[in-house]
Amino acid sequence: MNPDDFQPTDTLDVPFWIERPEQQLAPFLFSSPHSGRCYTAEFKKASRLTELELRSSEDSYVDLLFSKVTSFGVPFMAANFPRAYLDLNREPYELDPIVFKDPLPAYAKTSGTRVGSGLGTIARIVSERKEIYRHKLSLEEGLARIETLYKPYHQTLRRELALAHVNFGYACLIDCHSMPSRVFQNANPNNRPDIVLGDRYGASCHPSLISSAKSILGHLGLRVDINRPYAGGFITQHYGRPMKGLHALQIEIDRSLYMNEDTFEPVPHFQELVDLFGRFSELLIQCASDALYPTAAAAE
Repeated sequence: MNPDDFQPTDTLDVPFWIERPEQQLAPFLFSSPHSGRCYTAEFKKASRLTELELRSSEDSYVDLLFSKVTSFGVPFMAANFPRAYLDLNREPYELDPIVFKDPLPAYAKTSGTRVGSGLGTIARIVSERKEIYRHKLSLEEGLARIETLYKPYHQTLRRELALAHVNFGYACLIDCHSMPSRVFQNANPNNRPDIVLGDRYGASCHPSLISSAKSILGHLGLRVDINRPYAGGFITQHYGRPMKGLHALQIEIDRSLYMNEDTFEPVPHFQELVDLFGRFSELLIQCASDALYPTAAAAE
């Protein structure tokens, strides 16, 4: 793997990318909405934080961990812009009034746990509750991010899932994330999970999908928990409609497995983990397929 792949950039040439196989062989789409590491000079200038502090919200290198999935005949997409700039795993207008100097439109969702904690569509803070901005943003700036970044990403995601559903009769979204190891700092080291799978407590996908994922990861030597403490965010909730043949599963990977969380340096055996998550993806695609199709027919 090229060392440059791990370096943040300061030029946002394209907001996101999608890699498609020559022929799609299964109705899966893998997506990494939080691994973007392009921090523009303008964004860094507007922030009171260092680049490393801004990166603490980033699901670093998740796009690299799942880089093999297209070789199994399924597409993969990922954002280039960082979560600290715009969060794709929120409703489009979960907007925090504290962030903006202008009044927010009536359609904005200005209350709720995520907005109240500073983690709306345009976040006010990063981890450790550090405030991002030196000054309040204009409403025009915030809405421009939603129009030019958020909406195109979700439009592409919806289109890919719709194509899979039409061609195969059902579709599966694997929503790929990572989690800081401090989440489990008080847990018994022998019991803390390496992976947390989320299906909105059974609401976002057929039970066979999450049970297959847990079984495969266990056989690969990883400890897995389900829905604790991450049951899935907006993406899983919004796109998961199992009775209509639309399945969404969130996967959270402990960052300490693959990187130094202070320096953002990948571990020496990073490539082995790429191979491991490639194997996981391949097996999940193979073993989940047969059980999922009937749910689409049952809804008709």
